[in-house]
Amino acid sequence: MKLHEFQAKSILEKYKVPISKGFMIENADQAVETYNKLGSKVVAVKAQIHAGGRGKGGGVKLAKSAEEALQHAKAILGMTLVTPQTGPSGQLVRKIYIEAGANIKKEMYLALLLDRDSSKLMFIAAGEGGMEIEELAKTNPEKIAQVLIDPLIGFRSFQARELGTKLGLAPEIHSKLFSLCQGMIEAYWKSDASLIEINPLVLTEEAQLLALDAKMTLDDNALFRQKSILEMRDLHEENALEVEASQYGLNYIALDGEIGCMVNGAGLAMATMDVIKLAGSEPANFLDVGGGATEEAVTAAFKIILKDTKVKAILVNIFGGIMRGDYIAKGILGAIKATQLNIPLVVRLQGTKSKEGLEILKASGVAIETAETIDEAAEKVVRAAKKA
Repeated sequence: MKLHEFQAKSILEKYKVPISKGFMIENADQAVETYNKLGSKVVAVKAQIHAGGRGKGGGVKLAKSAEEALQHAKAILGMTLVTPQTGPSGQLVRKIYIEAGANIKKEMYLALLLDRDSSKLMFIAAGEGGMEIEELAKTNPEKIAQVLIDPLIGFRSFQARELGTKLGLAPEIHSKLFSLCQGMIEAYWKSDASLIEINPLVLTEEAQLLALDAKMTLDDNALFRQKSILEMRDLHEENALEVEASQYGLNYIALDGEIGCMVNGAGLAMATMDVIKLAGSEPANFLDVGGGATEEAVTAAFKIILKDTKVKAILVNIFGGIMRGDYIAKGILGAIKATQLNIPLVVRLQGTKSKEGLEILKASGVAIETAETIDEAAEKVVRAAKKA
């Protein structure tokens, strides 16, 4: 789950990570009052969407008066903001964050995430902030510093000095960086985060460190114990079909292809998408129904797939372990009836009770193609989609 900037900053502030004062508003008419409340000559008016590159798309503006703040608020609220991370369709801006300005002396990049190779938390830092770290990694990888945190001894002051030196900070700032990093680590653990990114982290003319922007991504599997954070979830920023799928315990990710996929198991789902590409088409989604999907979940899966207007054919690829093939076959027939399916359907069943499942499908009289192998299934569904 992703958070907006103002939400991430509210969490970081709780753990004593320094931020500028700011307020989120959803009505442009509140901009004048907010500007006056901040008491800063310069403020930043920022679009709040779950994507980076907002400044490049015109979603971040500076205002030097209440009138200018109102003007920018009216322009940004309600706009469809297109950034490299939103794709060409963009994202509607429903909230803006107005933040007090800062006397910036230096901009940097700082992020905390899990390094899966070492199974340790890792700080990634760069002396150049306000830009895409991926681009910097391509052009000047030597400018990126990495510091691993030993889980037994934690983040130590010598590591802060090492990090501060690589960022080009004066020695007297290193202790402030140490405190800021400790706050990030505490926020990471206690919020069940998977990423905390500050870009830019700035050094002000007053020799203070400040998180000028913030991004947080949380572990979905831990949200059950993060009720206060879960209330921050903004469903407007998520794919509607993915939200619907989560209500049925389905793992669904929308893609750009034309072959709808319903598979059990993430590994098999990935393999299914691969063979569809090898057969000459593109998957319309990743959809893992899990190991114990009910007839209700299978029906929901079909409905979700069919809501994607790009889908020209559906491939069901099930390997029965815990899941029985005869139950899946009944679920498929129930789903066809419930959705009035009118596009080609190819089904591959293997494993527990798969023969019985295939017999149920054949006896139904419904126009369903079956396949023995995953390659055969992919070829048949791609062929059917081209004819549709």
